[in-house]
Amino acid sequence: MTDRSCDLSQDISELHANEQLKANSQYLRGTISESLENAITGAVSGDDSLLMKFHGIYQQDDRDLRAGRARRKLEPNYQFMVRMRIPGGTLSKAQWQGIDQLSRRFADRGIRITTRQTIQLHGIRKPYLRALMQGIRDLGLDTIAACGDDSRGVVCGSNPSQSAIHQQVTDLARQTSQRLIPKTGAYPQIWYQEDRPAKADEDPQYGPLYLPRKFKVGYVIPPINDIDVYGQDLGLIAIVEDGALQGFNICVGGGMGQLDTREDSYPRAAEVLGFIPPNEAPAFAETVMGIQRDFGDRKDRHRARFKYTLDRLGNDWFLQQLAQRRGKPLAPARPFTLTQNGDALGWQQGDDDLWTATLHIENGRVDGALRDQLEGFFQQYGGRIRMTTNQNLQLTHVEEHEREQIGWRLDDLGLSHRLEPDLQAAHTLSCVAFPTCGLAMAEAERYMPDLLELFNRLKQQYGLSQVPITLRVTGCPNGCARPYLAEIALTGRAPGLYNLYLGGSFNGDRINRLYASNVSESRFIDLIAPLFDAFSEQRNSDESFGDFLIRSKRLDTTHDKSTANNNSPDAQPIVIQPH
Repeated sequence: MTDRSCDLSQDISELHANEQLKANSQYLRGTISESLENAITGAVSGDDSLLMKFHGIYQQDDRDLRAGRARRKLEPNYQFMVRMRIPGGTLSKAQWQGIDQLSRRFADRGIRITTRQTIQLHGIRKPYLRALMQGIRDLGLDTIAACGDDSRGVVCGSNPSQSAIHQQVTDLARQTSQRLIPKTGAYPQIWYQEDRPAKADEDPQYGPLYLPRKFKVGYVIPPINDIDVYGQDLGLIAIVEDGALQGFNICVGGGMGQLDTREDSYPRAAEVLGFIPPNEAPAFAETVMGIQRDFGDRKDRHRARFKYTLDRLGNDWFLQQLAQRRGKPLAPARPFTLTQNGDALGWQQGDDDLWTATLHIENGRVDGALRDQLEGFFQQYGGRIRMTTNQNLQLTHVEEHEREQIGWRLDDLGLSHRLEPDLQAAHTLSCVAFPTCGLAMAEAERYMPDLLELFNRLKQQYGLSQVPITLRVTGCPNGCARPYLAEIALTGRAPGLYNLYLGGSFNGDRINRLYASNVSESRFIDLIAPLFDAFSEQRNSDESFGDFLIRSKRLDTTHDKSTANNNSPDAQPIVIQPH
C-alpha cells in the first residue's frame, strides 16, 4: 500500500499552513491587489508575499540597512525582486534592449542573469511593480511560475556545435514550459488589470493546492552538461545518433537544497531510469509533475521536494505509477557521455555554419560599465541572444561574414576579453546572497572577486593555473548556484563562515561531500593547500580535481570535528608561502 499520510489526500486542516493559504487564495489572487494599493507601507502582507512568488516576485529588503533603519524606528527598506520566465534562455535583440531599458527605469544593480538562464531585476519598489510587469508583457515575456510551488522556468543546455539539434531541443523546452505553467487568471487580473474573476477549476492541471514545492525541469545536450542535469527534479538528456535526435534519457529526483540543521535534509543527484521518444517530452514532463503533485509531502515543507517523494516511496513505485499514467513502461536508457558542466566559451561554429560567441559575465551581473558597453554593442548587432545556466551571454545565429565585424565591435567596446576569460572564473558560480536575499547567512556574489583572486594565487602556487576546477559559493545551504555538484563548494553558515564541500565531478554527475564546517577564509586555504599539493604531484593525466580526491580517498577522513570550535574568521592577513 502506498503511504499517503502526508499528501493531498489528507484533510486540508492537517496540512502545512502554506497549503491552507493556497487553498483559500482563489487560485493565487489572495489580497495582492489590495496590498499593492496600500500606500502606508512599502511591503505587501505576509500571505500575499508568499502568493506573489507564484507570480515570479519575491519581497525583499536591503539587509545592509536593516539594523540602522530599525534603530530609527523605520520599517525595512522593502523592495522586490522580479524574475522572468524565459524558457531556454533565448531572447531577441529587441527583448534584451527592452529589458535593459526597464532595468534602468525601475531596478537597482542592473540586470542579473541567473543560474536558470533567465533574468532577475532587483530593487523594484511596490508602486512600480504593475508598470514593470506590463512592460515585460509588452516585450512578449512574463514572470509566471518563475518562483513558487509550481514548475519553474524550463532550462535548456547550449551546444553550439549541434545547431539543428539544439533548435529542436529548445523548441521542446518552450513547449514544456508553456504546458507546465499555471493557467490561473489571477496573473493577468492583478498585473494587467484585466477582468478575470476567479472561477471553479480555474487551474485544472494544478488544482487549488498547486505543487508541494518547486519542480525543476531541464534539457541537456551531451557532451556538455551545462544545466547540471543531475540537479533537476526531471532531467531530459538528448540522445543523438547519426546527427538525429532519437529521444531522451530521463533522470528524476535531483535537488540541491538542504537544511544544515536536519539530518533528513540533503542534496540528491537524479537517477537515470529510462528513455522516451522526443515528441513525448512535454507530455511526459506533465505526467511526472502530476505524480509529484498527487503524492508529494504537504505536511513537512522541508521534505516536500520530489527527491524526498522518491526516497519515501521508491523508484519501483514511481515506475509503476508512471507506466500506469502513460499506458506503457519506459524504454531502456541509452549510452551517452558528459564531459563538463561549464560553457563552451569563445567562438563556436554550428553544423548550420552559423557562429555562436559566448561572453563571460561575472556572477551574471550586468551593471555599470558593462551594461553601457552591451547597450552600445546591441545597437549594431543583428543576431539573437541566449543566456546560459552558467550566467553567461551568448551571441547566436552569426553569419560567417558578420563574425569579423562583430569581433572588431567587441574589441572597440572593451568586450573581447570576455570571449577568453580567466580559466577559473569561467568555472565559478555564486548566488546573489547579501544584501537582498532574505535567506543569506554569508556573502557570495560580493565576496567572489576577492575569493577568486585568492583561489587563483593558491592554484598558481601549486602549478595548477591551467587546470579548471569547478568552484561555487552560496550564501546559505539552499543551493541556488548548484554547489553540491561542484568539485569545491562553500555554503554560508554565518558572516565569514562556510561549510566546505569537496569531491563533486567536473562533469557534474556526482554529489560532493561535507569536508569541514564553519570554515573561515584562512581555514579554507589551510584545508585546500595540502590537497592541491597532493593533486599537483600525484594526479593522473587529464584527471580532474574531484576525481582525484575520490580515487586517492582524500575525503575518507573529514575535518568536520576539527573546525567545530573555529567560530570566527582569522583576523590575520593571509600569506601564501612559495611552494
